[in-house]
Amino acid sequence: MSTIASSQSAPLNPHGALSPTDEKRLQQLEEQFDPEMRFRPTAPPATVIVKWLLIVLSCFHYYTAGFGLLQEITHRGVHLAFVLGLIFLVFAASHRSSEALSKHSWLTPGGVPLVDWLLGFCCVASVLYIPYVFDDLAFRVGNPSVTDVLFGSMLFISLLEATRRSMGWPLPIIALVFTAYALAGPVFPGLLKHAGASWSQMINHQYLTSQGIYGVAVGVVATYVFHFVLFGVMATRIGLGQLFLDIASSVAGRYAGGPAKVSVFGSGLFGMLSGSSVANAVTVGSLTIPAMIRVGYKRHFAAAVEAAASTGGQITPPVLGAAAFLMVEFLNLPYQTIVAAAVVPAFMHFFGVFMQVHFEAKRYGLRGLTDEEMPKLRESLRLRWPTLIPLVLLISILVSGRTPYLAAFVGITSCAIVGLTTHAQNNHTKNWVLMVGLHVLLIALSFVDWGANSEFIKLGIFAIGVAATVGLSRLLKISGRISYGVLLEALETGAKYALAVGAAAATVGIVIGVVTLTGVGFKISHIITSAANVLAGGVADFLPPAWVSLQSLTLLAALVMTGLICILMGCGIPTTANYIIMVSVAAPTLVQLGVEPLVAHFFVFYYGVLADITPPVALAAYASAGMAGSDPFKTGNTAFRLGLGKVLVPFVFVFSPSLLLVAKGFNWYDFVVTFTGCILGITILAAGLSKFFLVEMRRWEQVVCVAAAILMVAPSLTATLVGLAMVIPMLIRHLSVWRSQPPTG
Repeated sequence: MSTIASSQSAPLNPHGALSPTDEKRLQQLEEQFDPEMRFRPTAPPATVIVKWLLIVLSCFHYYTAGFGLLQEITHRGVHLAFVLGLIFLVFAASHRSSEALSKHSWLTPGGVPLVDWLLGFCCVASVLYIPYVFDDLAFRVGNPSVTDVLFGSMLFISLLEATRRSMGWPLPIIALVFTAYALAGPVFPGLLKHAGASWSQMINHQYLTSQGIYGVAVGVVATYVFHFVLFGVMATRIGLGQLFLDIASSVAGRYAGGPAKVSVFGSGLFGMLSGSSVANAVTVGSLTIPAMIRVGYKRHFAAAVEAAASTGGQITPPVLGAAAFLMVEFLNLPYQTIVAAAVVPAFMHFFGVFMQVHFEAKRYGLRGLTDEEMPKLRESLRLRWPTLIPLVLLISILVSGRTPYLAAFVGITSCAIVGLTTHAQNNHTKNWVLMVGLHVLLIALSFVDWGANSEFIKLGIFAIGVAATVGLSRLLKISGRISYGVLLEALETGAKYALAVGAAAATVGIVIGVVTLTGVGFKISHIITSAANVLAGGVADFLPPAWVSLQSLTLLAALVMTGLICILMGCGIPTTANYIIMVSVAAPTLVQLGVEPLVAHFFVFYYGVLADITPPVALAAYASAGMAGSDPFKTGNTAFRLGLGKVLVPFVFVFSPSLLLVAKGFNWYDFVVTFTGCILGITILAAGLSKFFLVEMRRWEQVVCVAAAILMVAPSLTATLVGLAMVIPMLIRHLSVWRSQPPTG
C-alpha cells in the first residue's frame, strides 16, 4: 500500500514540504513509470562533469533564444552533440547495472563505465562531423564518402542505443522496422514493394540531408521545446505551481467531492508548466489523491481522476507541450493560431472529467474540503503573486507574434528575476524597485528594435543589467525565494528533463527519413483509404441513404482506424514522437479525404495523448495507482472512462471544424450549435457513466443517456434535438423523485 495514499492526516495543500519518505516515494514512482526520469547515480568526478555540462547546455539554449540562433545545421549539431553525449553519462544501460556500477573505480570513472564514456564521445564526434564539413556538404549529398558512411553508421547505432536508454525499447524498434523496410523493399508484396536502398544510400539520406536525423523534429526541440521545458522547471522552483494548486483549492475545494475537483483544476493549470502526464500526475496527485480518498472516493477512482486530468496538461494552452511547436513547423502557421485552435477542445476534456467527478460525488454524498483543509487564497496571492509575472510575460510575447523562443527567454529570465529579488515572507521596497527595474529592462530588450547590431547591443545591455543585479543584491543584502544555487540546479534539472525528448526527436527523424525515401506514407494512406471505403460500403447497405452519405461514412471509418493506430503507437512511445510519426503516415490519409490539415494534425495529436490513460500501457494511470494503492488496470479503465470527452471531441471537430475557432470556414452558427451540443452531450454522457443525475439511474436510463449523448455531440442541430428529446422522460422522473426526496449531498 502506498505510503502517500495511506496518510490520513495531511491536508490537501500543505504549505510545508513533503516528508523525505514521501518525496522518495514520488521519485520512485516517476522512475518506475517514466523511463525519462531513470537517472543513474554517479560519483565524483562524473557528478561534477555531468552537472556542468547540463548547465552549459541550458545556457547555450538560453543565450541563443535571446540573442540569436546559430546557423541551422550548426545549432542542431551542437544541441544533438550535447544531448546524445550526456545521455550515455546520465542514463545507465539497465536499471540493474545502474545500481551495481554506481561506485568510482578505474573501470567505472565516477560510476560511469568506460564504454559509456566512449559511446558518448562517439556520439559527439559523429554529430559534430556534419557542421564541420557543412561547407562541402552540398557536393557530398548523393555521393557519400567512406568517412561519411562510417560516421553516419556510428551515429545511427549510438542514437538508437541512446533512445533505448532514455525512453525504452518501443521507439528504437519502430525505427529499426522502418529501416528494414527501406533496405528490403523488393521483398515486400503488392503496394508496399519498392526498389530498396543500400546501406550507403540510407545513411546518405538520414545523415547528410535535412530529411532524416537532422530534420524538423530535432530542429523544433533545439529551437523551441528545450526552452519551454526549462521554463517549466524554473516556474515550478519559484512557486508558480504551488500558487496554481492554491487557486484550484480555493475555487473548487469547498464543493461536493472537492479534492477531485481541485485535481481537475490543479492538473490543468500545472499542466501548462509540465509537458509530462506522469510528472503532472505524481506532483499534483501527491496532494490530491490522499485528500480524495479521505473524503470518500474509492482508491481506483481517485487515482483515475488524477490520471485523466493530468493528461490534459499536454493539450492545454498556452504551452501545449512540444507538439504545438511541431505543428507550427509542419503547418507553417503562427503559434497564436495553434493556441486558439486548442482552447475549446481542451475545455471539453476538463469539463467532461469535472462532470463525472461531480456526479460521482453527488451519488455517494461526498463532502468538500473544510476551511482548515484549504489554503487561504488571499494570503497565498499576497505571498506568491509575483510568480505570475513570468507566465503573463510569456503569454503576452507569444500573442504579440514574436518568436516562441524569445517568449521562453523572457519567461526564464523573469523567473530568475522574481526568484532572486522577491521574498515569499516579506515585501521590502528595495526588492520591488529592483524587480520592476529589471523587468522594464527585459521588456525593452524584447520589444525595442536596436538596429543593425541588435544582438550585440542587446547582449551588452543585458550583461550590464545582470552585473548590476548581482551587485545591488549583495549591497542591499536581498534574499529571494531562491538562491543562486537553486538557479543552477534548475538549469541542470531542466537540461536533464529535456535529454530524452531530444533523443526521441532524432530517432523519429529516422522514421521520417524512411517515409521520404520510400514514399511509404502515401502507400499507407492508400491502404487506409481503401479499407475505409470497403467498411463504409458495407455499413451503407444497411442504412437509408438520407441518414448519412457514403463520403461521411468513409471518413468516419478512416478516423476510427487512425485513432486506433495512434493509441496503439502511443502505448510505447511519447506523445511528441507519436505525433510526428502519425503526421507522416496517417494525417495525409485524412487530408486526402477532405479534412483540413490543421484539423487532421489535432486529431492525431489528441489520440496520441490518450495512450497515457488507455490500458494496457496507461503510464499516467499506473503512476497514480501507485500513489493510491489501487489496482493499476482498474485505474486505467476508469481513467479512460473519465477521458471519454477527449475521445469524442476529435471526431466532432473533424466534422465541424468551427469548434477549433480558427479553422477554415468558421462561422458562429456552426460553432454555437456544435459547442452547445457538446456541452449537453458530455454532461448527459457523464451522468450515464456515473449512474446518477439528480437521483440514482436505472439501467435503461444509462443506455438511453449514452445513446442520446452520442447524438447530441454530433455536429447537427437535428441530432442534438433528437438526443435531447430522448432524455426528457429520464429528466422528468429524476426531477419528480428529487423534489419529493431532496438529496442531502
